[in-house]
Amino acid sequence: MNFDSLFAPRIKSERSRLSLKQGEVADICGVSREMWSKYERGIAVPGGEVLMLFAMAGANVQFILTGSNPPSVENRITKDESELIQHYRNAPLAVKAAVLAALTAGTSSQPTSSSQIFNGDISGQFAGNQIINNGAVSNKKNK
Repeated sequence: MNFDSLFAPRIKSERSRLSLKQGEVADICGVSREMWSKYERGIAVPGGEVLMLFAMAGANVQFILTGSNPPSVENRITKDESELIQHYRNAPLAVKAAVLAALTAGTSSQPTSSSQIFNGDISGQFAGNQIINNGAVSNKKNK
């Protein structure tokens, strides 16, 4: 078996999968219907530009050239990931927002800081970077 004999049925299969007639796909790819017929019979092999245009129309050129399909997204992710995606797709908008918030919490590239300002006398325990300003010292003398 040579490439031409394997290539021909694959290119025809892709055209059929896309529900295109030979004349339609020939127009899309910039060739005559007769030339497209030669591709499907294994008499001629299309060049890169024809394959690119066919791919832009939705054809799977990897399948045409190699006979194998690229792995689908479902085959590249775990069962848990697939289940998570399915639940996410079916969730109400509020739940989706909560999920995204939970998954992205703490991932901000911006440094964060917080501060607390107390007015009046403070007593008790402090934690963290403590900066205590007692204010002006008053000298109360009996007059």
